[in-house]
Amino acid sequence: MSDDSELKRLRWRCRRGMRELDQLMLRYLDRAWPTASDAERSVFLRLLDCEDDKLWRWCMGREHAEDAELHAIVERIVALPP
Repeated sequence: MSDDSELKRLRWRCRRGMRELDQLMLRYLDRAWPTASDAERSVFLRLLDCEDDKLWRWCMGREHAEDAELHAIVERIVALPP
């Protein structure tokens, strides 16, 4: 799969149906994905498989992901400047 088609597919997966989550996920995709390691990319893909309500609570700091890798990437995403 070409990089362009992969990015289009990921951009679609980042659309969560909630504007705030969309912005957070797309911010990571645009700013951090290009330089992310394969391991970090794998964690981000796992994050995209999570339910929106969990993602929202994690991103708002109301709850923390039990998985340390997911928690770390959520913190990284939230810390990215707007």
